[in-house]
Amino acid sequence: MRPSRRFFPAILVTLLLVAAPAPAVEPEALVLITGDQHSAYERTAQLVAIVDRLKNENQGLPLAILLNGDTLEYGNSIARRSAGAVDFSMFAALSRRAPTIVNVGNHEPEFYDLAETVQRLQATGVIVISNIVNRATGLPFAVASTRLKLGRKEAIIVGVSTNDLSTYRMAVRPSLGLANPVIWAKQNFPELLAAAPLKIILSHAGLTADREMLPLVPDGTLFAGAHDHLRFVQPMGRGVYVHSGSWNEYLTLAWLRHDASGAEHWEVEQIRIPTGGAADADLAARIHETQAKNLAPEDIAAVGHTTVARSPVEAARFMARALREAAGVDAAFIGNTTFGAGLPAGVVTQIEFDACVRFDGAIFVAEVDGARLQQLLAEANHGPDTPFAQRRGEFCWADGPARIESSRRYRIATTDWGARNNGRYFGDPVIVWQERPSLRLKAAVRGALNPGGK
Repeated sequence: MRPSRRFFPAILVTLLLVAAPAPAVEPEALVLITGDQHSAYERTAQLVAIVDRLKNENQGLPLAILLNGDTLEYGNSIARRSAGAVDFSMFAALSRRAPTIVNVGNHEPEFYDLAETVQRLQATGVIVISNIVNRATGLPFAVASTRLKLGRKEAIIVGVSTNDLSTYRMAVRPSLGLANPVIWAKQNFPELLAAAPLKIILSHAGLTADREMLPLVPDGTLFAGAHDHLRFVQPMGRGVYVHSGSWNEYLTLAWLRHDASGAEHWEVEQIRIPTGGAADADLAARIHETQAKNLAPEDIAAVGHTTVARSPVEAARFMARALREAAGVDAAFIGNTTFGAGLPAGVVTQIEFDACVRFDGAIFVAEVDGARLQQLLAEANHGPDTPFAQRRGEFCWADGPARIESSRRYRIATTDWGARNNGRYFGDPVIVWQERPSLRLKAAVRGALNPGGK
C-alpha cells in the first residue's frame, strides 16, 4: 500500500530525489526514526498513536522503529522520581508494535548505570545497540550492530555514541569506555557494512563527527544523526543523512523503495507530532498516573506567564531576547541544546519552565567588533532549511541588532557553557569573556515571563 497522505494535514515533507526518476513503485518497508526525545511526555502517547495509524494505513508493510539515543531526561522531575517509568512503558508499547532498536546516547544511563539500563531496556522487548565498552571488564555493554529483515533484503543497523564524557551523568562516567566515533567507524564500518544488503547507521555522535563518518559509508546508506538537536534531511546519492529534531516534536519516515535495476533508495519525510493529537489510551493513562504520583507542589508553582504558546524554536529565540535585555547587551547567544520543550500560553509552571530551559548557568559578557558580530549572528539560529555546508553541529540561538556597523564595538553575552566551549560555539579568534556574577540564565528568562511579557 502506498504511504497515505490523509493523515498529515500539516506536514513538512522533504523528498529524497534520485538522479534519474524511476516509475513509482510500492514501498518495500518503512523505517520510523527519532532521537533526543528526553522524556517529552507531552507527546509520548501521541508518538505511539502515530505508529498505530501508520501500521493501519500500511498493513503488511515491514516496519521498524529506530530511537537514536537520549530517550531519557534526568532534568524532568517526573522522569527522575519515577526512574523513567513512562519511558520504559513507551519502549514496551513500541516493541509490541514493531521491531524497535535503541542506540545508546549520553542520556540513557540517567537513572541506572549503563549495564542495568541496557538490561532494563532489553526487558521491554527493544534491541539495544552501542559501541560503548565497560571499562571494568573491557566488554561491550551491548552489541554494536544488529540485523533486521526489511522487505526483500536484510538490513544491518550500526550504533555509534558520542565520546564527549562531560555530557554523560557524572556518576556513570568512570564506567564508560568511549571510543572516538570517527576512529571507531574507520576500524569497524568496513567489516560491519561489507556484507549488508541494506545499511543503516544510527549515530549519536553529533554532526561534526558524522561529517567525517559519512564518506566511510556506501551509497544507499540511511544515516541517522542525533545529539545536536538538529532537524534536516540531506540527500546523499541514493542514501540520505537525516536528523529528526528533539523532544518528540517530529518523527522521520524513511520509505524504502527499489528502482527498475533493483537498487534501493530512500524517500524521507518528517511529520510533526502535535501535543493535542490522537494519543494511545494506555500510555496516556500511564503518564497521568505517573504524574499524579510524582508531582510535587514546587513543580506546579507558577514562575511566570506568557501571552501566546511558543514552539521549542520560538521559545529559544524568546529566551535569547530575554537574556539580551536582562544583561543589557547588544546581542545574546545561547547554545541550542540548553533548550528542550516549548512554552504554553498562560501560566508557566516550574516543571514546564525546567523542560524549556534545561540548564541554568552564570552569564558572561565580552566585546567584539561589528564584523565579528555579523559573522556570529550569521552562524546562529539554524533551521531545517539551513544549507548543509553551513552546519557545524551545535549552534547558538541568538538575538541581536538589525543593523550592525562593521567598525563599531558591540557587547555580547552568553552562558557559562558557551564561554567554556568558546571554540565550539564562537570559533576563532578566541573571545575573552568576563563573568557577570549577579545574573544567571534562568533568572533572566523568568524576568521576561510576566503578565505583560512578550
